[in-house]
Amino acid sequence: MITLGLIREEKIPADNRVALTPAQCKWIMRHHPEFSIKVQTSPSRSFLDAEYQRSGAEIVENLNDCQVILGIKEIPPALIMENKTYVFFSHTRKKQPYNQRLLQTIIEKKCTLIDYECMEHEDGQRIIGFGFFAGIVGAHNGVMVYGNRTGTFHLGRVFEQRDFKELIHGYFGLKIPNIKIAVTGSGRVAHGVLEVMNLMGIIEVEKDEYLKRSFTYPVYVQLKGADLYRHNDDGSYKRDHFHTHPQEYISCFPEFIPHTDILMNGIYWDSNVPRLFEAPAVHEKNFNISVISDITDDSHGSVPVNLGDQTIDDPVYGVDRQTLVKTAPYLDTSIDIIAVGNLPNELPRDASKYFGEQLIKYILGDLLVDGSDIIERATIVKQGKLTERFGYLEEYAAGIDN
Repeated sequence: MITLGLIREEKIPADNRVALTPAQCKWIMRHHPEFSIKVQTSPSRSFLDAEYQRSGAEIVENLNDCQVILGIKEIPPALIMENKTYVFFSHTRKKQPYNQRLLQTIIEKKCTLIDYECMEHEDGQRIIGFGFFAGIVGAHNGVMVYGNRTGTFHLGRVFEQRDFKELIHGYFGLKIPNIKIAVTGSGRVAHGVLEVMNLMGIIEVEKDEYLKRSFTYPVYVQLKGADLYRHNDDGSYKRDHFHTHPQEYISCFPEFIPHTDILMNGIYWDSNVPRLFEAPAVHEKNFNISVISDITDDSHGSVPVNLGDQTIDDPVYGVDRQTLVKTAPYLDTSIDIIAVGNLPNELPRDASKYFGEQLIKYILGDLLVDGSDIIERATIVKQGKLTERFGYLEEYAAGIDN
C-alpha cells in the first residue's frame, strides 16, 4: 500500500489550493484500496480539516510515514524530509535563482522530485496544471483594471465571489466600451481567457480585421505561434522548428501594439524565446496598450516591463512609459501591469477540483507503475540524483550557475 500525504502549504504568500479535494480523496480510497491518504492539518486551506476527516482521510500533524507527498507550491527547504518522493510545482526547470536552495536540499536529502509542470505527453503537451483558472482570473483582472483606469465600468474582485458560477453573474449586463484585446497563446491559459472573453460578450475577430478595422463593440483576437513569430531569414513559421530553435525567430507582435488596448499574455516563455516586444517600445507614441495582464508571469520575460510579482491583495502596479520604473497604478504616464504568480488562488475550490480531476485521470495510476513514461519524464531528481533529462541543471544545483 502507498500512503499519500497532502502537505500543508507553507510558502509565503499563503496558498490555499490543494492537490486533491475531500471528495476526490474519498473516491480514491474507495476505488483504489492500494492508496491510503493522510492530510497534514492546516488552518488556511480552502477545504477544512473536518471535510477531509468526513471523507475518510486521516488528519495528522506530520507526514513522516507517507511515501508520496503531494503539494502545490514550492515547499520551504527546511521542511523537506529525507528519502521522500515529492510531487509539486518546484519552479526549478528554468534555473530559477529563488528555488536553487530547494533543489539542492532535495538532492542532499536523497529525495525524489516529480514536477507537475514536467508531466507531458510524448509530443510535449502539458498534462496537468492550473492554467485554465489562471486564464480566467487573469482575464477578469485585466478587464477590471482597464475599467478602474478609465472609469468606464466597474468589476469587483474575483476572490470576493464564492465560486466561478457566482463570478459569471457579475458579467450579466456589463457594458464594456469598444476596446481591442490581444490574447496570446493556445494552451490552457488562453482557453481560460477566451472563456471569460465570451462570457463578457467580447467578440472574437480575425487577425486582419483586428489590424484594419474599427469596431463599435469590444473585440479580441487570439494570437497563436504562427501569428506571433516568424523566421529571421524566410519569414516562415514551423512549429517544431520554432520549439527547437526559437532564437532564429523574431516577434511579429509589434504590428498589433498600435491597435491594442489590453494585452492578455498566455504564452510559454524561456530565455531563448523572443520577447513579444522590447522594453524601449513603450516609449513610442504608437504604443497604445495601457493594461497588460501577464498571466504566465515571467519577470522581464515575454513582457519585458513585467518588473516582478505582486500579490492577490495588491495585484496591479504601473510602469512609467519614459523611465520604465515601477509606479503607482492608474497614472496617465504609466502602463498598468498585473503580474501575480498564484492567480488560481482567487478561486481555490474550483481550481483545486479541476486540478485533482486531472491528477486522478492522468497521473494517479502511473504513481504505482515503475518506469511509467509520464512519471519518468517528470522526475527531476531521483533518490538524490538529477535524472538524465534534467542533467542540464547540474551547475545550477551545484551553485555554479546563478
